[in-house]
Amino acid sequence: MVVLGGGQVAQRRLPALIAAGADIVLVSPHATPSVEAMADAGEITWVRRAYQDGDLAEAWYALIATSDPGANAAASAEGERHRVWCVRSDDADQATAWTPATGHSEGVTVAVLTTHARGRDPRHTAAIRDAVVEGLRDGTLVAPHHRTRTPGVALVGGGPGDPDLITVRGRRLLAEADVVIADRLGPRDLLAELPPHVEVIDAAKIPYGRYMAQEAINNALLEHAKQGKAVVRLKGGDPFVFGRGMEEVQALAEAGIPCTVVPGISSSISVPGVAGIPVTHRGVAHEFTVVSGHVAPDDERSLVDWPSLAKLTGTLVILMGVDKIGKIAETLVAHGKSPGTPVALVQEGTTAAQRRVDATLATVADTVRTEDVKPPAVIVVGEVVRVGPQTPA
Repeated sequence: MVVLGGGQVAQRRLPALIAAGADIVLVSPHATPSVEAMADAGEITWVRRAYQDGDLAEAWYALIATSDPGANAAASAEGERHRVWCVRSDDADQATAWTPATGHSEGVTVAVLTTHARGRDPRHTAAIRDAVVEGLRDGTLVAPHHRTRTPGVALVGGGPGDPDLITVRGRRLLAEADVVIADRLGPRDLLAELPPHVEVIDAAKIPYGRYMAQEAINNALLEHAKQGKAVVRLKGGDPFVFGRGMEEVQALAEAGIPCTVVPGISSSISVPGVAGIPVTHRGVAHEFTVVSGHVAPDDERSLVDWPSLAKLTGTLVILMGVDKIGKIAETLVAHGKSPGTPVALVQEGTTAAQRRVDATLATVADTVRTEDVKPPAVIVVGEVVRVGPQTPA
């Protein structure tokens, strides 16, 4: 096939043609860097000149996309003479062939052609395609699956709380679920969008009886998966960042239940970001460390090396540490951290209730009390707290 023009239209269309195995000759005096890279890689043959009569003589299909209307019209006329299918990017009505706007989602190909009555508006066509594909991907457009399902569990990281921050794959699996076992910190707003037949189980309200909480959740996952249901375990943040995700994966593996892990956006990075705090910044912090503060530094159960953390010059992000921050700050200062080190506490990050409270290691314990900071809150310790333009005085 022949492509006339090496601009943005060619840059968008060429990858799919290459993937389909087309033998492509590009005729154009210039090309975008991406198109040039395709030629350098041998994916296309580039003839570096303007269109000339006869370029379509051996072609069966042509994409006409130059910036010269006269050249486009001449090429289209040549295509008509040689009975070559010609797609025109500048004037669809003068073309002899039309290609649909296509998109793909989980093995489904969506192809949309605008009718003549709409003037074959490519923007209208692309908008319809994008809406359908996006609906399939994010789960807002669901077609029933008439097939036998293999029992299994999807362990989905729901992100920090804002329902828009769940991954596309996570939202799609949620829309296809028969049972959803949800954490308190997951994106709760998405549960209201589920079809009425979906059973939603609040993990915080599972009757534990003689079991530990995690064991009860594991048992609930196994029970529903063994019934042949599509089960989604919806967790806040990322399943493997202080989310006990691997404990659930191990329990399912021991029972022979397949499990799909869908990573999520961790609150350790996203919550500081939406509050205007970069966890790294050139010239300020070259590393960041994420730790759990659910046990105090002097607790024998703590696995955190707090003295070593006090010596780091980068950013320290503490999760689940609101009620222990006084002891944590005291320990960091005792091992060399400056009492004036800035601290930010971001409560209910990414939600409508989000608020940020600033302090220092010397004042943070009192600030938490006077400002009545409650969990969940992400705590950021380090000079990056002062970097953002919106940092309070």
